[in-house]
Amino acid sequence: MNNLCRDISDFLESEGFANSVHDLDGVPVISAKIARGDIRKILPVSILSESIQDAEAHSNALAEWMKGIDDKFIIITEDRWNRQQEMMRARLLAHLERFTSIYARNCEIRRIDKPAAAAFLQACHSYGDASCRYRYGMFLKRHTGHLAERGDLPSGTLVAVAEFSNARRWIKDGQEIRSYEWTRYASLPGVRISGGMGRMLKHFIKETVPDDIMSYADLEWSEGNAYEQLGFVAEGDKEPVTFTVDARWRRCPVRPGMTGEGGMAAKDGMVDVRYFMNFGSRKYRLKLTDYK
Repeated sequence: MNNLCRDISDFLESEGFANSVHDLDGVPVISAKIARGDIRKILPVSILSESIQDAEAHSNALAEWMKGIDDKFIIITEDRWNRQQEMMRARLLAHLERFTSIYARNCEIRRIDKPAAAAFLQACHSYGDASCRYRYGMFLKRHTGHLAERGDLPSGTLVAVAEFSNARRWIKDGQEIRSYEWTRYASLPGVRISGGMGRMLKHFIKETVPDDIMSYADLEWSEGNAYEQLGFVAEGDKEPVTFTVDARWRRCPVRPGMTGEGGMAAKDGMVDVRYFMNFGSRKYRLKLTDYK
């Protein structure tokens, strides 16, 4: 059992989830039992590659292996697990159906400033803040039902943030098309907002009246089902990105011309730089104006 598997398994055990680690065709997988008895499969991805070439070969082999497996996995990469501990642990528990559920209809949406959005996304989104034009916060107004008695989240809590770009404009058959990118959406770790993404999207559409909205689903986290439920259509996959991962588990995209060879001295049992290639992303588009 490698260190990442052991850490995840120990965490699940401490939270009361029975689990086991086993090899599936030579790949370590964790099986965890949720409250109703179903099993969730967790795929820990250790970051061990000491060259760009090894990272790409490892990622490609893992992607091919996953294509041949019917199971759906909760993917956890070593850098995220170690660098964004609170967020990742809460996300994992949410996947195992331990979360606070609230309804978007019990929240209000309003514009927020850059510092508020950046602070929230730094804590709650894998990639932190993004360059954008529009920033929205979803604030809890009230709980209903049994949640009202628990008081997990007080009224006024910022529970989700969405960011959208400024308009990109082009002419189609004499018609100006204004296209926006939905750059970020995140809710508090451990909180599921029923209808949250949809309500954010409707609020943005009402305010800006766009012709077109596009976004990307990070395949490290999901296959984009949430976008499809909102009416977005997949337009193809974006190539995986290779990153350097330093001794503090920080990712940085590999620069053009970087060979990824040499210059990696050991430090506290870990090389200064390792390499990781992610699983790519899927582009989605929501057309609100009919154009070709």
